Amino acid sequence: MSLTMLGILGVVFFLAILFTGLPVSFSMFLAGIIGISLIRSPDAAFSMAAESITKTFSSFTMSVAPMFIMMGIVAGYSGIGASLINTANKFIGHYRGGLASAVQVVCAAFGAVCGSMPATIATIGTIAFPEMRKLGYDDRLSTGCICAGSTLAVLIPPSLTFILYGIAATVSIGKLFASGIGTGVVLMLIYIITVAIWCKIDPSIAPKSQKATWKERWVAVKSGGIIEIVVVFAISIGGLFAGWFTPTEAGAVGTFGMLIVVIIAKKFDFKRFVTSLKETMRMTTFIYFLIAAATLYGNFFSLSQIPMTLGKWLTESGFTPFTVMLIITLAYWILGFVVDIQALVLLTIPVFYPIVKDLGFDGIWFGAYTVVVVGIGGLTPPVALLTYVMHGVAKREVELKMIFKGVVPFIFAGLVMMLLLVLVPEIATLLPTLIYG
Repeated sequence: MSLTMLGILGVVFFLAILFTGLPVSFSMFLAGIIGISLIRSPDAAFSMAAESITKTFSSFTMSVAPMFIMMGIVAGYSGIGASLINTANKFIGHYRGGLASAVQVVCAAFGAVCGSMPATIATIGTIAFPEMRKLGYDDRLSTGCICAGSTLAVLIPPSLTFILYGIAATVSIGKLFASGIGTGVVLMLIYIITVAIWCKIDPSIAPKSQKATWKERWVAVKSGGIIEIVVVFAISIGGLFAGWFTPTEAGAVGTFGMLIVVIIAKKFDFKRFVTSLKETMRMTTFIYFLIAAATLYGNFFSLSQIPMTLGKWLTESGFTPFTVMLIITLAYWILGFVVDIQALVLLTIPVFYPIVKDLGFDGIWFGAYTVVVVGIGGLTPPVALLTYVMHGVAKREVELKMIFKGVVPFIFAGLVMMLLLVLVPEIATLLPTLIYG
């Protein structure tokens, strides 16, 4: 049996055991061990498995992950999300659909200290959904806008997905963070425009609330955590862009700054601190093992020569670079239905990145484009992982089909964003070029 055929069977086996309910990391690890055993030997497979685990858990580069993970968890436990919702609502809540638009701004702001889509839905959804329901928002709009807004969390830095992409593709994490700012802001504006158009077509889905005075707005800003988040973001990410910190140091500075902010604001206590440490350890262990499993599975892919064979087939079949990107986009979109975004990036980058690099695409642009595509994949029925998270956050009071209907306009908005990135790549590449040259 040829190496390529063994590689294809390895993919089929991985998907088969994944659909049995086995976690993605264990599925990749098991498929990698069996695949390498067949290509080389069991001794080689277990040796590579031990090496991937040892290198991942002892890697200095990987130490960037727990820093930003804890930063987001501290922000989540501090209640900053509720304050952000209130502040944003004071400014634009009096417009029809204003709170739905405010959710996009809040998700982007919360993404600056979180970087996780499920965590953003859980935090912002728990606060915003009951409030929107109380004000008379249609469940389709309220659940749809929260699901869509969560995709901004993995674009606005610090983004764990960008960190994993940077490690897998060996490109600058700082440049990826910079690309996420421009891409995230543009996508946020597209989502807000989508809300406005939907409310214009059907005014019954969203009410208007009472307009707040400028005094009320200023009070909300002072007490809402906006200033604190801006300061922490400016010191941590700004210091990274300025070259003062490495990514790991920026994460440590951001975590320390967030702790200072929430302690001074009396939004944190020792019990929450201990809980945050435990949650950080749990999440870090999960991410580290996921990376180790993806590394092992990537070694199996390399040994099977699938990336080389696929790249050769795509280039020799006469496909244009645009057609190749379309094929890759469809693959990401479909896989995004069923695979977690971090796992998907680690799983596919060893296959797709060499191909797009050979075709002349910019690695930073491809990182931003990939994050947008897999984020939209997480919204797309019939699987739509993010909608299931929202279903749980809404305590199953909203039928899944209603949430599916709610995300449809935002899926089209995501397609517009993807097209804009293709037509105007500077959306993702301009800021990294200005900062890093």
